[in-house]
Amino acid sequence: MKIAVASGKGGTGKTTISVNLFYFISKEWDSNVRLVDCDVEEPNDVLFFNNPAIQSREEVYQLIPEIDTEKCTFCKKCQEWCEFNAITIVPKLNFAEVDASLCHSCGACSAACEFDAITEIEKPLGTITNYQTDFGKGLTEGCLNVGSSMQTMLIKKLKSRVDNNDCLTILDAPPGTSCPVVETVADADYIILVTEPTPFGLHDLKITVELLDELQKPFGVIVNKAGLGNRDVYEFLEENNIELLGEIPFDRNFAVSYSSGDLLQNIPDKTTRVFGEIIQKIRRKEVVK
Repeated sequence: MKIAVASGKGGTGKTTISVNLFYFISKEWDSNVRLVDCDVEEPNDVLFFNNPAIQSREEVYQLIPEIDTEKCTFCKKCQEWCEFNAITIVPKLNFAEVDASLCHSCGACSAACEFDAITEIEKPLGTITNYQTDFGKGLTEGCLNVGSSMQTMLIKKLKSRVDNNDCLTILDAPPGTSCPVVETVADADYIILVTEPTPFGLHDLKITVELLDELQKPFGVIVNKAGLGNRDVYEFLEENNIELLGEIPFDRNFAVSYSSGDLLQNIPDKTTRVFGEIIQKIRRKEVVK
């Protein structure tokens, strides 16, 4: 079973939920569980573990086409086939160039070229790191190179490195509703949406719900920082018959622990009980599946 944890906006507590789910699932359900940090632009799940040991680190690459102007006839066919406007051809100047920042490595230009003028070269994309943790099966993290815009590509490579056949997987998605989020949740069996009881939280929750409805993905909602804000989020859930998986009460001391990187230390009893209830609800869905 693959569970994705997502949120329409940053700061709702998505990482808090992901790391705590990993912890409580390993303790109360199945120790054979892996956490995968898909927020490749700013992966920070690892910060909340006590001296995690690196098991392996792999540099991954993106294939970028290179045009040989000695062979190129400047026919512009490769440019026409490129869906991402990454290729510029100026026949009068004998100019042909690929913008690596726009290229999605789809291979269309290579297929289009009839003159063997295009070759693909490897460009570093980022790293994939496996960590050993004190509980569970470990943490796998993707980290995008600074300046790259290919988050979706790295997330796809990251997920391909995780063996989902022998463990339960928790995918910590990037915030928002853009392509990296879609790639993260695309093959998840169930999605947990994290929101907060504020106008901003409700606004972005609505957008994320629309996305998951379009993707036809089953999901439930956890309200984090419960007790703050207003009741509008709850009214929206009731009106749209969306399951409320649980409410994590706001706790100032717990927030201080989080800010110090001690997320898994001194967890309030009430929060522990809530996560236990959430896990039981997820387990029932796994049985049905």
